[in-house]
Amino acid sequence: MRGSVAVFKCIIPTFVEAYVSVVSWEKDTNTLGSDPRFHITPSGALYILDVVTDDGNWNYRCLTRHRYTGETRQSNSARLTVTEPINSEPTILDGFDRREVMVSHRVELPCKAMGYPAPKYRWLKDNSPLERDSRFRQLSTGLLIENVRPSDAGSYVCEVWNSLGNAAMVGQLQVKQPLKVVVSPHTLKSSVGSQVSLSCMVTGSDKYELSWYRNGEMIYREKGANQETLVMDGMVKSDGGVYQCFARKGKMSAQDFAQVILEDGTPKILSAFSERMVNLNEPVSLVCNVKGTPRPAVTWTLDEEAITDLGHYRMGQMVTPEGHVLSYLNVSHAKVNDSGIYRCSCNNSAGVVSYQARINVRGPANIRDMKNLTAIAGRDAYIHCRVVGYPYYSIKWFKNSDLLPFNHRQRAFENNGTLKLSNVQKSADEGEYTCRVQVHPDLEISKSLHVTVKEPPHIQPFEVQGYSIGQRVLIPCVVISGDYPIYFTWQKDSRPIPANLSVTIDNNEFSSLLRIANLSSVHNGNYTCIAHNEAAAVEHQSQLIVKVPPSFVVQPMDQDGIYGKAVVLKCSARGNPRPTIVWKHSRGKGVPQFQPILLNSGSRIQLLENGSLLIKHVLQEDSGYYLCKVSNDVGTDISKSMYFTVKTPDSPLVEIRDVQDRIITLHWNMVFDGNSPITGYDIEYKNKTAPWSSAITTKNISPSLYQATIIDLHPSSTYNIRMIAKNRINSSAPSNELTITTDEASPDGPPQEVQLEALSSQSVKVTWKPPLRHLQNGAIRTYHVSYREYTKEQNRQLTRITVDATGDQETVTLDNLRKFTLYEVIVNAENRAGMGPASQEAIMRTLEDVPSQAPGNVVATPSSPEAIFVYWSPLPNDTLNGVLLGYRVIFWANLADGELGDIRNITTLQPRLELDGLEKFTNYSIQVLAFTQAGDGVRSGQIFARTKEDVPGPPAGVKAAAASSTEVFVSWLPPLKLNGIIKKYKIYCSFNYPTVNNDNDAPPDKYFYHIHGLRLNQRYSIWVVAVTAAGPGNASEIITVEPLEKAPARILTFSGTVTTPWMRDIVLPCRAVGDPAPTIKWLKETNGTPAPVQIDGRRSVHSNGSFIIRTVKAEDSGYYSCVASNSWGYDDIRLNLQVQVPPDQPRLTVTKTTTTTITLSWIPGDNGGSSIRGYILQYSEDNSEKWGSFPISPSERSYRLENLKCGTWYKFTLTAQNAVGPGRISEIIEAKTHGKEPQFVKEHELFASINSTRVQLNLNGWNNGGCPITSFIVEYRPVDSNTWTRAQRSSLTKTYILYDLQEATWYELQMKVTNSAGSAEKRINFATPNVDGSTIAPLLNTVVESRDNLPGNQGLKMVVPIICILVAIGMVFILLLVLRRRRREQRLKRLRDAKSLAEMLMSKNTRTPDTVNKQQQTLRMHIDIPRAQLLIEERDTMETIDDRSTVLLTDNDFGETSKQKSSTVTHTVHYQSLSQSTGPLVDVSDARPGTNPTARRTAKAGPATRSRYASQWTLNRPHPPISSHTLTTDWRLPTPRATGSVDKESDSYSVSPSQDTDRARSSMVSTESASSTYEELARAYEHAKMEEQLRHAKFTITECFISDTSSEQMTAGTNDYTDSLTSSTPSESGICRFTASPPKPQDASRVMNMAVPKAHRPGGELVHLPPYLRMDFLLNRGVAAAAAAAASSSSSSSGREATGQTCLEPQKSRTLKRPALTVAPTPSDSTPVSSSGPPSREVQQWQPGTASTLPQREPGDLAQAQAAKLSSSQESLLDSRGHLKQSNNPYAKSYTLV
Repeated sequence: MRGSVAVFKCIIPTFVEAYVSVVSWEKDTNTLGSDPRFHITPSGALYILDVVTDDGNWNYRCLTRHRYTGETRQSNSARLTVTEPINSEPTILDGFDRREVMVSHRVELPCKAMGYPAPKYRWLKDNSPLERDSRFRQLSTGLLIENVRPSDAGSYVCEVWNSLGNAAMVGQLQVKQPLKVVVSPHTLKSSVGSQVSLSCMVTGSDKYELSWYRNGEMIYREKGANQETLVMDGMVKSDGGVYQCFARKGKMSAQDFAQVILEDGTPKILSAFSERMVNLNEPVSLVCNVKGTPRPAVTWTLDEEAITDLGHYRMGQMVTPEGHVLSYLNVSHAKVNDSGIYRCSCNNSAGVVSYQARINVRGPANIRDMKNLTAIAGRDAYIHCRVVGYPYYSIKWFKNSDLLPFNHRQRAFENNGTLKLSNVQKSADEGEYTCRVQVHPDLEISKSLHVTVKEPPHIQPFEVQGYSIGQRVLIPCVVISGDYPIYFTWQKDSRPIPANLSVTIDNNEFSSLLRIANLSSVHNGNYTCIAHNEAAAVEHQSQLIVKVPPSFVVQPMDQDGIYGKAVVLKCSARGNPRPTIVWKHSRGKGVPQFQPILLNSGSRIQLLENGSLLIKHVLQEDSGYYLCKVSNDVGTDISKSMYFTVKTPDSPLVEIRDVQDRIITLHWNMVFDGNSPITGYDIEYKNKTAPWSSAITTKNISPSLYQATIIDLHPSSTYNIRMIAKNRINSSAPSNELTITTDEASPDGPPQEVQLEALSSQSVKVTWKPPLRHLQNGAIRTYHVSYREYTKEQNRQLTRITVDATGDQETVTLDNLRKFTLYEVIVNAENRAGMGPASQEAIMRTLEDVPSQAPGNVVATPSSPEAIFVYWSPLPNDTLNGVLLGYRVIFWANLADGELGDIRNITTLQPRLELDGLEKFTNYSIQVLAFTQAGDGVRSGQIFARTKEDVPGPPAGVKAAAASSTEVFVSWLPPLKLNGIIKKYKIYCSFNYPTVNNDNDAPPDKYFYHIHGLRLNQRYSIWVVAVTAAGPGNASEIITVEPLEKAPARILTFSGTVTTPWMRDIVLPCRAVGDPAPTIKWLKETNGTPAPVQIDGRRSVHSNGSFIIRTVKAEDSGYYSCVASNSWGYDDIRLNLQVQVPPDQPRLTVTKTTTTTITLSWIPGDNGGSSIRGYILQYSEDNSEKWGSFPISPSERSYRLENLKCGTWYKFTLTAQNAVGPGRISEIIEAKTHGKEPQFVKEHELFASINSTRVQLNLNGWNNGGCPITSFIVEYRPVDSNTWTRAQRSSLTKTYILYDLQEATWYELQMKVTNSAGSAEKRINFATPNVDGSTIAPLLNTVVESRDNLPGNQGLKMVVPIICILVAIGMVFILLLVLRRRRREQRLKRLRDAKSLAEMLMSKNTRTPDTVNKQQQTLRMHIDIPRAQLLIEERDTMETIDDRSTVLLTDNDFGETSKQKSSTVTHTVHYQSLSQSTGPLVDVSDARPGTNPTARRTAKAGPATRSRYASQWTLNRPHPPISSHTLTTDWRLPTPRATGSVDKESDSYSVSPSQDTDRARSSMVSTESASSTYEELARAYEHAKMEEQLRHAKFTITECFISDTSSEQMTAGTNDYTDSLTSSTPSESGICRFTASPPKPQDASRVMNMAVPKAHRPGGELVHLPPYLRMDFLLNRGVAAAAAAAASSSSSSSGREATGQTCLEPQKSRTLKRPALTVAPTPSDSTPVSSSGPPSREVQQWQPGTASTLPQREPGDLAQAQAAKLSSSQESLLDSRGHLKQSNNPYAKSYTLV
């Protein structure tokens, strides 16, 4: 507006604003300056005051200069449009937002407005009018403040107004003070090893950066209370020097320094010992008083040898209050060898100091051994003759019998025996030297050494001449003298030569050559050759100078210049020597024709010092080519040309306004027109990789336009765009080149090369490549893989998974597919813009798998005695999982003896098969399965079929023997092939064979026959035939027999093998005949030698000759011989007794895992002598004690568990079972199904969109970890609220939307995603925007604190954590008190329960026998020593009374009434085993039944292995009428035996499982008690016997336990019974613990059907235990009356013997006939007998040697019972010294005392 003001601003980019300033403004080509209407502000703006019309006819531009480079640039031009004045309100044209100024400087605050009428101005500070101050002046351009003070800082308002309106501008003025740094103290003296602290005080700003420097190098704060303090510990010498503290803020910086002086801390010896003479055996004390910092360490040497004999020398040190070190060396009895030079050496980090003096000890003089010496030629050498003892007369040195010295280079020190050789020479000084010591005039001693002289190398000097770059050089280094071998090393500039210099070094015997094949400037330097041998190292140095040809530092480049302005054409070069630069010029654009440029002083064109060309005033004729030529007489000259253009129009300034996927919108500004109006613009664009010659051009765009749009571009492509401005004279140079990438669009092409590969029956691998690059339309981020079953019905829904893009080839595996099924798969690519088209569908079938279902309706029908016809229903196609290859029929025979025959299988293609070649009349187990190429499928359940009956085979053997002159006994064996049920046997007798004179029938269970009425001396033929329902079978062999008057002894029983399960009673028959009656003798082979069998309470010989073994053990296996003899002959048979035991544990392993299945395989162990009948597989989740089980066929060796949880750990055990019962349980193994917990991928953006009331979550970032998501929980709340909004889903969707949110609110969001493998959480905060879409303030700035409240809030922040900590401590303390009180209450409760138990036991006298029987099956009392736990088990509960408790047992516990005289109470005393090493608990025995435990023990590690079990005593007491007494736990003290004690102690020793798992699972037995030996347990029992109740007790013994611990172990009192580990097989009633062999099992069907391992109680109750506790502490309480009634049974004389009593049944007492002759009991076989009660109920022990038959049992004599009881009960486990008695039994026994 004419008459008003105009403002031009020079826009400087922000990234260079700090370095570029405006130096002037131009009007056209004239610099503005003298006209008062034109004013340039300090900020660089141009004010034109009182605008006139002529001001609009000029172009205005600004000139800027770079502060550091000095480069000047001119802006584009601008014009002023001048209009006539019209009424208008003020408009502010120039102002400020923020200004910074230093204190004491001046500042101008701009404020200029335009309006009509002319506006008026007023300034305010902090909303108040400015105070009158001469420093403030209001100018036409704004407000000027002189000599700025800190108080001038604040908010300034410029108010402008006229009659039409007003306006205002607000700006902030910040006054900066210079930083000031003060370091204190300025000078600090300290010592090495001390702590130094320097303080740095900074003023001038409260925010700054601080750094410390030491001697110019930055250091780091190691420790300090605040930012301004530097603390350093352990100062060393190098830490001394100048320390600087630098403070920086923005462009300001300040520093101060301090000097740290570290005093020398080198050790100093303040006082020391002196040379002295001591007598022999006199004590010597040497002391060195040392000071130094840090505290020095002192070492001692004698004759330069370190003192190591600490037994003879005593060394030590002490520190005085002053910090000095007193180090001493003491010798209590000096010896001659203690003579010599003693040296104390003191060293620390500051240095080393030493002191030495000689100590002479009186005694015979001698010379210490001298070692040969190597001397260096040309140097001095010292030879020492160390003399010990004193006195001696002289020390002399000789060389080749010549007394030394004999030349000027030798010097002998007679006082200390040292010989010095100066300037050693090889020829003269090498040889043997002898030291001779004159002890007294008549005695001289000597010793010699050899001196070898080594000559150091000598290098011949060499010099290196000057070379040019690119040449080759060879530097020789020759050693002209010196000993071999010689080693060479080269250095450059005192450092090893870098490998990248390409320097080659060739070494030979005495020279080294350094070769450089191609010299360059980097090879300049000093080269040093170092030669060294054993003598010394020497070096020689020479300098290599490489002449370098010239090269450009700055090459000339095309430049523009403005007419009339100055310009510099840049060119600089380097070289050696320094090069010369010459410029040439060629006018015009044609072929260059260069001419030299005349450079005269004061001319318009000048050559600068750096080689650049200065044109002071550019003319049009200066345009053209310029050549810069460089030369230095080395190599070839170089030159470079450039083109200089005198500018016409400037290039437009182009910028981007809009970019989409296929269009780009440009905008440009008007530029300098070259003093000619612009006629149009051209736009050129191309692909970034294409040349500009292929660019697309849009020409002649109107000069009035400033914007254009380019269309039909390719998405996600990078383009280069430029513009050209044109006027009538010429075209401008191309504008700034813009590089723009269009937005992405969804892909136009599908993924390529989609291929499928079947990995398994349920997984397929999909691989593909990205779409073609030109069709991707952006970066592919994800792929969507969709699949479904390939069927004719194409409307089935696709299953889609998303995969992140990774590279040029992608892979994903599809899991959980249907087996052997066709699938079609398509893949879509997705970029940021969306998803592209799908690929061509790919089809693939999953691999075959085994059939998942067993054949159904399996039927087996016997078709003949040797064939069975089997048929079944075919499998449905959907369960085959492949191509059916056939069916497999698996079958085996269930033999009559309980064993299993060979497992066989036959394959067929048809669903039927006839099994032939079978055994006749045999029961077969049959299973059927289908199989494919992948293997066998699921087996069908076992079915049973028996082949048809047939005639039997011949009897397996026949014997006949004369019993008298008219009688013959015949015996036979049943047929090997029964082929049916034997109806009878026919015995044929003939004296004129084959005529049958006599036939007789015998029942099928009889194998003996007595033939009467035969004639003397007549030979008879006898044979036997078996008969079944099918008819008589084949006859046996025919034997001949003759009745005799004097019949020799013959045995009718046959030799053979007898097989029996363990823990049963076995009868080995030996029926003999003869006249007179033969005598029977039994032998057992031990190590191949027969020996008479041992007769004891368990083994006896019956009157009929049979050998009876009760409760057979594995040790009873072996060969037994029965010998029958009379006056006329003898006969013998040999029986092999084989004891069957439960099978050994299988070896279980994991062979394959998937997400839902685990396949197990195993190797069977020893079958225990009986065929494996099947397996029980048990499994449980790792964190669960609930176990499931599967019965498995004996023919299988692997099993696959399906439908398991994904990503879950499982535990497995396997038990094999045979005819005896379940065997040892395998070790627990663990396996994990594939998969892991969910994870959130960090690269994924969680929030898809956010508005003021709704948030959409992108859940694609959640990775399920390979396991299906089972739960998704999202919770959110405002950060200032405590109420959560919760939503839960059973699956995870792609997105989730949060509705009804509050606008402009910060929210807290937490998500929890769960699958079967675990769960994962994610927490995040987000904010909803305002309604208009604007964001809100960050969360941390929502609370604004005032300065006044700041200290209080900080205090509050400190108080709150302190209160929280105190509250937490209080809560923990209260919790501990509550836990302690709860434990105390639990202890009291257990004591009350114990009391209730005692009262219950006391009241048992009033119960009926039925009640007592029920009570004994459910109640147990259990005492642990020394922990003294009272374990009270009532049904399935067990409670523990506290440590060291006392158990009160009343009269009713140990008493006996007339009503219930035989009631018992069982006390079990446990003691914990020794070792509790870590490792997996294996609750099964390592010792196989029947093996030698000693031999097995020697094969193991012994003490290093684990003892997993505790020792156990079991005492079953009757109830005599005695007063109450208390059992205590103080049993370890030796207790004298009471006089007249008649108690019987047992050598009971057994084991029980203890807690030993890494998960601290519960166990029935305490693991807290200390270790014990068997002898200690015996003492415990001895101590218990001292109680009055036990002294008067009456006992019977029933064997209950078998231990695999050898007597050697127990006698030695050790606890090393690693092999005596308890089996975990479920036991029957009465089995408390067992080690050597598992117990007799229950019925096999019970074991097959058990769900978890079971321990059996009396009465059939079951206790469910986890697999690592497979046993229960089950004790019986037998009632004598009931037991006697149950045990009183007899057998007939048919040959079948009754089974003896075992602990496998509820305890029973037998009434046995007492033998006529009482055998004196021994500690190993005597048995105390109860004498209480009437004789009819007396419990007696059957003894060997009786003449009565076993089945006939009658009451014995009471007196004999008393005698047996008294004689046996006086035996003790301990001898008179309190030691354990020796036992001859290789296995220890465990008894229940009743």
